[in-house]
Amino acid sequence: MNIYIALLRGINVGGQKKVPMVELCELLLRAGFKNVKTYIQSGNVIFQSSEENIQKLEHEIRSAILKHFGFEVPVLVKTPTDFQNILKNCPFPDEQKVNSYFVLLFSKPREEAVEAVKSISYPNETFVITDACVYLHCATGYGKAKLNNNVLERKLKTTATARNYKTMIKLLALASGE
Repeated sequence: MNIYIALLRGINVGGQKKVPMVELCELLLRAGFKNVKTYIQSGNVIFQSSEENIQKLEHEIRSAILKHFGFEVPVLVKTPTDFQNILKNCPFPDEQKVNSYFVLLFSKPREEAVEAVKSISYPNETFVITDACVYLHCATGYGKAKLNNNVLERKLKTTATARNYKTMIKLLALASGE
């Protein structure tokens, strides 16, 4: 059995797309996934499956949610190794890293979009774009950030979902059985 981390984008935010975590766990167990666990209400799921095709897993989870809840939810599935690499490759020093956001990209952005975003500059916001993640440090906090998930999605022309450092570390710990 392989361990995976699924990130659901845009659920339980502002009363939209309500997905109770207990119900989501039960749904995924019925869909054949094993040892399903969730972390907080924002769509973080750790599970096991013998399936090795990530795109197939994403499709199965999206389809199960659509059929059960009646709405579409973008789903990004990563392995614990993917998470370790994203954390390890964070370009910020440790004191910034622990207060950073990781904007995980559902697909590699086109180079011209990346170049256009690189020219953006906001006070107190530092970012680095890679194929899989935008590392974002906001000195005044993410809630006040101008370069947020929605802006990055629009500018990079790809779906994305943001998690803070603490959530990334916790998901990796849960995937490791801690």
